[in-house]
Amino acid sequence: MNIMKPKFSVIIATYNRMEQLKIALNSLLNQDENNWEAWIIDDGSTDKTYELIENYQKIDQRINYFRQKNKGAIHAKNKGIQLSNAEFITFLDSDDYYLNNHLSLRKNYLNENPKVDFLHGGAIIIGNQYVPDRNQPDQMIHLSKCIIGGTFFIKNEILKQMGGFNELPIGTDAELYERAIKANIIIHKISDETYVYNRIDNNSITHNFIKKIKQSS
Repeated sequence: MNIMKPKFSVIIATYNRMEQLKIALNSLLNQDENNWEAWIIDDGSTDKTYELIENYQKIDQRINYFRQKNKGAIHAKNKGIQLSNAEFITFLDSDDYYLNNHLSLRKNYLNENPKVDFLHGGAIIIGNQYVPDRNQPDQMIHLSKCIIGGTFFIKNEILKQMGGFNELPIGTDAELYERAIKANIIIHKISDETYVYNRIDNNSITHNFIKKIKQSS
């Protein structure tokens, strides 16, 4: 018997963000598109993340859980990429959330444009609008000029062939995007703003990187 694979694998890397993770997961469960699986990669949380996910798995069998020793967000995302089974891989940072038509709008766009390998765009930014410039880390750049990895939808086989994300202090999303351009992958940008990018959290990778720059200056 042929089992149809999901349209989307939603990868959620998390570490000690139980309360924020609830919001992210609820936004996924409230999607008006149902053809997805989720891979929650727990990067060694010491809070009650496991118990939380166990409860969600009782509600919805599309939610999968993998726990690893603390190796960082990039390693966790790459593990999710390895485990994913769907046609397209996408992401949901554990302190962000989707509007309820996020997946359906992307599905419609990708079905109407079947040659697209890589779709991105459509973020609503809450909080700090600036991040360090990956080429000049001591300079800040507005997020409107940045590539936001949470909005990525990439064909499964292509992202796996690319080897996922490279371990970098900052700019991992932009670096992956640049590699995709060099590989002549067909990339489109969508304008529908349905991915809510939370820049309020003081424990983000970017926030910690900025703090290190200030301490060393």
